[in-house]
Amino acid sequence: MIFSIVFNYVLGLDISCRSDDTKAAKRSLIFAVVVNLFILCFFKYYGFLVDTVNGIFRTTFSYKALPLPIGISFYTFQTMSYVIDVYKKKVTVQENIVKFGVYVSMFPQLIAGPIVRYVDIGRQLDRRIFSGEMFEQGCERFIRGLGKKVLLANSMGKLFETLHALPEGQTTTILAWLCVLAYTFQIYFDFSGYSDMAMGLGHMFGFHFPKNFDYPYQSKSITEFWRRWHISLSTWFREYVYIPLGGNRVSVKRHVINLLIVWMLTGLWHGASWNFVFWGMYYGILLILEKYVIGKYLEKLPSWLQGIYSIVLVMIGWVFFFSGTMQGAGATLEAMFRFDHGVWNGHTFYYLKENLILLLICMLASRRQLYVWYCRATANSKVLAALVHIIIFVLCIAFLVYDTYNPFLYFRF
Repeated sequence: MIFSIVFNYVLGLDISCRSDDTKAAKRSLIFAVVVNLFILCFFKYYGFLVDTVNGIFRTTFSYKALPLPIGISFYTFQTMSYVIDVYKKKVTVQENIVKFGVYVSMFPQLIAGPIVRYVDIGRQLDRRIFSGEMFEQGCERFIRGLGKKVLLANSMGKLFETLHALPEGQTTTILAWLCVLAYTFQIYFDFSGYSDMAMGLGHMFGFHFPKNFDYPYQSKSITEFWRRWHISLSTWFREYVYIPLGGNRVSVKRHVINLLIVWMLTGLWHGASWNFVFWGMYYGILLILEKYVIGKYLEKLPSWLQGIYSIVLVMIGWVFFFSGTMQGAGATLEAMFRFDHGVWNGHTFYYLKENLILLLICMLASRRQLYVWYCRATANSKVLAALVHIIIFVLCIAFLVYDTYNPFLYFRF
């Protein structure tokens, strides 16, 4: 990370100094992007590349597994956005290396995002407004994010791992869907909880980070879902990959290719394995179908049916995401859509009964209405708002002290 800070700081100055010589500035930009991508790919995709070569050509090349530097995916994308925006003259070059280092290494969002582009935070590095009110708002947002992570994501994670480990003979169709639903809630509350905590900590220090989630499970299409899910990543790929490729201002054939390239890279960004590539391509194909084939028919469906369509396809997508291999994903999908072991059994009733209230809470918490009700209830009572957050905080501490189960899903990305 220190190398990345120094390297991109120097290249930013170099590009700025060469701004009158377009070709020279472009060469410096290309050099910066290549080096950044090389570092990311070496640590994250080196083993994946060797395994792929061995699988295709039947070779036996060996390699040493490299530990992944913490936050490398996030800070590499941030430094690349900086040098690209300096080249495009969207931002003024940062001449203070300490301030640039703060931007890259900012601890609230370093490990799990959101991806903060320099254009969003550059001015705040020089002039921040810090107040007691902002600190209070930051504390509240941090506690809500902590609650999402500790109380909801961890509970759903336990249910997912329990159901995922059931022997094949005990897994009914409903249990297979319940397993995927548990992961669907786990990953949302896990990652959106991280993002809320990051935004809350940022507020405490006077920084405004961009919103990363906007109740994505309320979406009525896959297109809408990706406007609401991991917004900072979608924005990054749109600004620095999709638009430079031509965006949608090209022929239909070229637009389809552009979308597939972007979504293949989106899948690879999440992990170095073929299931992530397939996950990205799965969404690319769905977005193409909505754009050119089914979109006009989808809009005519009742709102509730559009919601079911969206969440079912998202759940199927998560199967590819959590499965370590394509074979594992195939086995889970087979259990979801085959009825060889029945639809219902004693295990089904037990797990539904034990987790029904928690599932209902997660369904409610994943929708905007709960936050609207909270805002109305606390609009004229700061005491009530403080009491709610104190209760959530105390419950989180209790769970963290007495429960050793605390997985961090996006930590490995």
